[in-house]
Amino acid sequence: MTQPTASVVIATYRRPDHVRECLEHLARQTVAPVRVIVVDASPDDQTREVVAAFPGVEYRRNDRGIGTTATSRGIGVSDVHEDVVAFIDDDAYAEPRWLERLLLPYADERVAAVGGRALNDRPGEEREGIGEIGLLLPDGRLTGYFAADPGRDVEVDHLLGANMSVRMSAVRELGGIRDFYPGTCLREETDIALRMRRAGMKIVYTPTAVVRHVAGTYARGRRFDTRYRYYGARNHVVLLATTLGFDDPHLRRYLGGMVTRAGRDVVRGLRSVRDPKRQGLRSKARGAVGGVRRASIDLVGTASGVIASVGAASRLRRTKGPILR
Repeated sequence: MTQPTASVVIATYRRPDHVRECLEHLARQTVAPVRVIVVDASPDDQTREVVAAFPGVEYRRNDRGIGTTATSRGIGVSDVHEDVVAFIDDDAYAEPRWLERLLLPYADERVAAVGGRALNDRPGEEREGIGEIGLLLPDGRLTGYFAADPGRDVEVDHLLGANMSVRMSAVRELGGIRDFYPGTCLREETDIALRMRRAGMKIVYTPTAVVRHVAGTYARGRRFDTRYRYYGARNHVVLLATTLGFDDPHLRRYLGGMVTRAGRDVVRGLRSVRDPKRQGLRSKARGAVGGVRRASIDLVGTASGVIASVGAASRLRRTKGPILR
């Protein structure tokens, strides 16, 4: 089999300096992509000016703005004719053989998607979670561990959007990229992967395709804040409901597990009142309120996800094309 052709798509929002370095690394690839496409949702022209300094790199607008990463991905692949599209985050910097290594597993025609490692500069991350990389668990939760190095290619259930690629014929067969994931955009990249797995397609994690993920600042809020937690709960329910279906046991188990976990958060919070390590009423109150608050956010996000899933399912029934709004 001849090596597949590939394009690279970068979705970005207000990170012009990161885009510049990302493009500099892409220019040093041992296998050059046919096209590099930057899709910019920023409200200014700073990223456009950066891209203009890189001859041949295409610049496209996503006028929907913040919180629409999947829409940017869809805009990026809209007229791609290459066999494979590789997605890389604007704050992920590819090693020189990144694209070359991503393309190797596509020699197997059953492979629909390939992803690689995203290094976070944490000690021991290469050993963490080996054997549990990128899995959909029976209780509906997902594992990550996308910095792990198992020493060989492994089959997985989903990939990290910062370093993933898809076979475009498989994406078209499944109806394109869908955007049901607002806010923090959590789970948007997992959507296409779970649809591939449900269709019996093969997804590969190859540890030799490496990017350094520097984790740029969030456009709004910060990782693991209230907003992040809410959308994590909401979007996860939407993911399971729209990719696997309302009758799938993963969704039922996840909803039951969320209620159980929320109850535990409340109990832990209330127990903090009696924790001898917490000195003073203010500290004890913070512990109690924190537990109730975490549980409330998770339950509200989950309920919102159920409602959003009903609307998304209705839209899917009305259209056979990609959902990008």
